[in-house]
Amino acid sequence: MSSTLTSALGITMPVLAAPMAGGAGTPALVTAAARAGALGFLAAGYKTPQAFAEEIAVLAAASVPYGVNLFVPNPLPVDRAAFARYAALVAAEAERHGFPADPAAPPIEDDDAWQDKLAVLRERPVPVVSLTFGLPSREDLAALRSTGALLVQTVTSVAEAKAAAEAGVDVLAVQGAAAGGHSGTFTPTAPVADLSLVDLVGAVRHAAGLPVIAAGGLASAADVAAAVAAGAGAVAVGTVLLRSAEAGTTATHRAALADPARTATVITRAFTGRPARALRNDFTERYGELAPYGYPALHHLTAPMRRAAAAAGDPERVHLWAGTGFRHATAEPAAAILTRLAADL
Repeated sequence: MSSTLTSALGITMPVLAAPMAGGAGTPALVTAAARAGALGFLAAGYKTPQAFAEEIAVLAAASVPYGVNLFVPNPLPVDRAAFARYAALVAAEAERHGFPADPAAPPIEDDDAWQDKLAVLRERPVPVVSLTFGLPSREDLAALRSTGALLVQTVTSVAEAKAAAEAGVDVLAVQGAAAGGHSGTFTPTAPVADLSLVDLVGAVRHAAGLPVIAAGGLASAADVAAAVAAGAGAVAVGTVLLRSAEAGTTATHRAALADPARTATVITRAFTGRPARALRNDFTERYGELAPYGYPALHHLTAPMRRAAAAAGDPERVHLWAGTGFRHATAEPAAAILTRLAADL
């Protein structure tokens, strides 16, 4: 199955660069993965459709295999009263960096320009499209399939995998609980099962019968080999690439990943209203249990604070996304990292 999947993806190395929205994933990182014989994913999340289209044009001009990742609309509306209370609670944090929050301002509930980004892909077809946060409608899946792209659906459970297989996707990206950043779960208010990635891959392969890309906490060649032995045709890694030369990770985030005082990660909704794994910091400790669910409302609420804190070198008010294997993130070229991870295959 591994050779079949790598052939379908147009690659020779089955260790992929996962999509990382918010700046860490760059066209340079995607290109570096391709030059190493792997595949990288350009994250469309949080970008304008125009910026997304421009980055696709850059990759198309480079003539390398690549994929893109889309946030599928799966609204998690925030309770208005809870949002107002939380906005008032975190206002002082934003004010530290000159961004006073207005607790009376209504929450921003958008769909990340979903239809506009589908239009971009119809105009500029790409080889591989991965989907996160939920399943697109039947009509939108048909629109994506009409572009000729291989469709990859992120799942976090057997139930999600079965639903995705029934919807007609081509490949499942099986994301374990150890993954950094947002969980791709379809049901963000329900806890993600704390299965090992190896066990989850085996269960999904048995239940859904589709090719699998394993993701979540993979940080060593032994981790990668174990996932492949469990039935994954390829793996995707993100956290271990955050300090790579080609990543767009902020200096503040890079320093935190290397800081020996940072010893733990935590799943938190404090920054975005959706569960995500990050390095523990003051903000997650103070607000992790106080934050309401509500995505993307909380993302938009805290985004100015996070950008300002990152620019100011303040790691305590930044979303330091990281999987459990963050200690293995190294400051070197992405190709070297990916090649090392594939050493035991």
